[in-house]
Amino acid sequence: MAITNAASQLGTAAYSNASPLELRSHFSADDAKVVINAVYRHVLGNDHILSSERLVGLESLLTNGQISVREFVRGVAKSELYKTKFLYPNFHSRVIELNFKHLLGRAPYSEAELIEHLDRYQNEGYDADIDSYIDSDEYDSSFGDSVVPYFRGFNNKVGDRTVGFTRIFRLYHGYASSDRAHSKNRSTWLSTELAQNSASAIRTPGFGLGLAGNTSDDRGQLYRVSVIQANNGRTTQIRRSATEYLVPYDQLSSTMQRLSKRGGRITQVSLA
Repeated sequence: MAITNAASQLGTAAYSNASPLELRSHFSADDAKVVINAVYRHVLGNDHILSSERLVGLESLLTNGQISVREFVRGVAKSELYKTKFLYPNFHSRVIELNFKHLLGRAPYSEAELIEHLDRYQNEGYDADIDSYIDSDEYDSSFGDSVVPYFRGFNNKVGDRTVGFTRIFRLYHGYASSDRAHSKNRSTWLSTELAQNSASAIRTPGFGLGLAGNTSDDRGQLYRVSVIQANNGRTTQIRRSATEYLVPYDQLSSTMQRLSKRGGRITQVSLA
């Protein structure tokens, strides 16, 4: 899942060499425990959970093989624990942003996605809206029944929107940071950006220098974009070649979009 050579600077080093966590068949109780803790960590936005807050009944169902990881995720997202941490204290636009992060592992792509989930919540209720994430084709193809949701937005693939790559850094605040701790800081919200259809600069978790030029000094620099061309499906691909482009700041976003549309997978973005 490495995204750049600057993973340590961006605060994503903890995910750089990680593989998706899957609960395979014939799992042990210890395997289930690892998965349960991983679901709590991701779906609850890395917030601290007390022993008294644990969803013991739901954990037992997963450990005994009576429900899948997908259903465990659904149960956590619909629980009073999740609502207390994220639904009740926040404006609903912020809740939707966090639902995207916690359940689909990415940031919202557009204001239309925000409006769609807001309408569903108002017309059908909270549970129906949570179901719409977990029963979606996107969730199914990304995680299925047995994989713990993870940050997909860090890894740009063919067909992904470049804006999702930049916006995930507005929602991600580092491996040791909690979503609940940032809920009152409106500078980390996406609602204004989505309404304006604008893209964020890529910033470090501490909001210092990042890869997309957070200061006026950085705007004059060049960025190196490394791309691997995906297999077009028409020929057997034995070896994939990497290509590097030197791009000024003001052309960075458009270049990444163009390369993605051509079927390229962006593997690195760094200061030249």
